[in-house]
Amino acid sequence: MKKEITLQDLNTERFINEKINEITDAVGDGIAINALSGGVDSSVVTMLGHRALGNRLRTVFIENGLMREGEAAYVEKLFGELGIKVEIVDARQEFLSALKGITDPEEKREAITGSFYRDVFGRIVRESEARFLLQGTILTDIDETVAGIKRQHNVFEQLGIDPQQAFGYRILEPLIQLRKDGVREVGRALGLPEKLFKRIPFPGPALAARVIGEATPERIETVRKANVIVEKLLEDSGAFQYMAILHEDRVTGMRDGKRDFGQQIEVRCWDSVDARTASPTRLSFDLLEKIASEIINSIPGIVSVTYNIATKPPSTIEAI
Repeated sequence: MKKEITLQDLNTERFINEKINEITDAVGDGIAINALSGGVDSSVVTMLGHRALGNRLRTVFIENGLMREGEAAYVEKLFGELGIKVEIVDARQEFLSALKGITDPEEKREAITGSFYRDVFGRIVRESEARFLLQGTILTDIDETVAGIKRQHNVFEQLGIDPQQAFGYRILEPLIQLRKDGVREVGRALGLPEKLFKRIPFPGPALAARVIGEATPERIETVRKANVIVEKLLEDSGAFQYMAILHEDRVTGMRDGKRDFGQQIEVRCWDSVDARTASPTRLSFDLLEKIASEIINSIPGIVSVTYNIATKPPSTIEAI
């Protein structure tokens, strides 16, 4: 693997030109596919890929039933304004079926990885005859996977897995030398709007990484609604990342003077530069009360809201 490029050493113009040439040389006169999730990494890769390949890059958004509320329409509109056509692929049934009955975090990640790369993209690649998948793996993904902290869904070769043999196509990873701060600067240089290149990170396993225990459609919908509230109320916090986590335990609460068993949402909000280390943002108690009140009053079944105050390490930014 090539050497890390730190933000201090990053020359965005040179980096962009090098990666465009690498993509062009690898794909030749063929076609490639890239998965656009709407996150910073995949958005930057989409721009790089279209600079390199133009219409020979097919950009797809996988609607897996695990994304933010309204994400498919948001991404399609935003990139349409940038002149890039996004194809929405409905794979909700495949992903939710693969997650059924699974509670172990690593098994969940494996189920999502298999659904994404073997089933959904395997089918798209066979239909399109593309031989390359362009994706936004960054250095932090590699570090956490190789260290055994958590298996990131987009890491293969570093674990001795050959995507060509496993899935039938090659994977190109132009951002693999960068961390999140460097990726944002490349996005800026590529002309992405600030609301995209400064967007808070969102995990590859999507909302399945924010449900402790089984990620059923109902539990995914609960955490999706909670994340809408958290993102709305913390968007001006200046934090690196923020989210809601749905716990598995059954919590005792009270409603209308009676005992009410329900669920617990944990709110996380982080200050960080590159996601290697992080500390909880010191939010005001008034703001925390507002978040808790809105979650409890608008989402059925939630009787408890907590705030995470552990640092990374020993905590991780996402719960799973």
